[in-house]
Amino acid sequence: MLKRYYLVILLTMLATCSRAQEKLKDNLFQKKLLNGLTVLVVEDHSVPLATLMLTFKAGAFTESDQVNGLTGLYQLMLSKGNKDRPNEMANSYYAGGLGISLRNSGTTEEYSTTYFTLPAAKLTEGLNFLNAGVRFPSLDALELQKTKLNISNSMKQKESNPYFALNEAITRHLWGAQYSRKTAIGDRNVIEAATTEQLLSIKNKYYYPNNAILIVGGDVSHEATFKEVEKVFGSWTASVIDPFVKYPVPEIKPLLKSDYVVVESNLANVPALSFYWHGPDTRTDPNATYAADVFSYIVNQNSSKLSQALMQSGLASSVSLNYLTLKYVGPISLSVSPFPAKIRECVAEIQKQITLMDTDDYLSTEKIETAKRMLDIKKIREEEVTSDFVHSLSFWWASASLKYYLSYDDNLQKVTRDDIRNYINKYIKNKPYCAGLLLTPQLSIQIDANSFFKP
Repeated sequence: MLKRYYLVILLTMLATCSRAQEKLKDNLFQKKLLNGLTVLVVEDHSVPLATLMLTFKAGAFTESDQVNGLTGLYQLMLSKGNKDRPNEMANSYYAGGLGISLRNSGTTEEYSTTYFTLPAAKLTEGLNFLNAGVRFPSLDALELQKTKLNISNSMKQKESNPYFALNEAITRHLWGAQYSRKTAIGDRNVIEAATTEQLLSIKNKYYYPNNAILIVGGDVSHEATFKEVEKVFGSWTASVIDPFVKYPVPEIKPLLKSDYVVVESNLANVPALSFYWHGPDTRTDPNATYAADVFSYIVNQNSSKLSQALMQSGLASSVSLNYLTLKYVGPISLSVSPFPAKIRECVAEIQKQITLMDTDDYLSTEKIETAKRMLDIKKIREEEVTSDFVHSLSFWWASASLKYYLSYDDNLQKVTRDDIRNYINKYIKNKPYCAGLLLTPQLSIQIDANSFFKP
């Protein structure tokens, strides 16, 4: 009997802890509902507006080839009618009456989200509007057909763009069998054939409160907001099993050798050249992600050794190195716009510069410290506009964690020259890559483009 008494006390304490509010920064407050929904409030009383954003850990990384693009399709259907309003027109009309602006949705590699901004005085109505769309979508057959047609037409336009074709070709080579798990836009054929049953399957796998975060930012009180969220979303039933335990995400297979693609198009008046590598991720090598950010900043300055070697020497009109922080292998990309008459020399110089990236010329103490300071300033500026800040918080919650984001500044300042060297040598220098070159058919024949990347 005594053991049972202590067990009840323990469970009560755990429940209390799960409801407790956590203050993360001066204007940032977090609470987790008993159903597992994480609620984050960003207080900003500068303007009488509030932005609501409900984000799920769902997206391309959960999709096999057979369902590639259906998460994005399902996400769009959340605004096409629900238990309260039968179709998109009724939904839009009601949203306009609430003063909602920026109503939108999005699906990326690692998250799917619905968001909008409205007058802060209409917060309760906004929460109910969001709740109806996300929890009780009608998935009307006519609305589904219209949405599929709109997506298909949009994708056809993108497919006609030669630069899209280059990115598509590189992506297929870079990710191989896991291509679908890195392609949020999806497969047009899969989307055109999508059924209501397939969309319900996605909902039943990932659209649960314990796989979501609700961020409310703006002219609101965190105490009052938590109470309103509890009223509206507290009855939402949690998933019994972690979806990523029941439906594990396969690991990305590493590149075994360098590869290349040459894409020819009569519309490619300006050649484009790209190199891609598999980079670090926040699950297995978080320290390298900070070094990646510092190195990218250094290289992207006009004074960098890479810019001097390519742009100031007259080989290219632009060059940029980027790393995308993700939970499942973030890509590193080097994008260059070479001058048509200098493509061969540009490719050779890029390959030369890659071998020099870990030298002191690239990584002076002054450059490293400047990069860390400027990245810190950039982050502060991103936090100044709350309607944008909620997007950053959603991204980091899904692709890393809130702890990762909130400790970013401290970890960034710890980055050393050796950390950056380790990152370069582990992920870039002498590592397999996928290169892509876009140019006209005439220029391809003239310069024998397929010979550029061969040993």
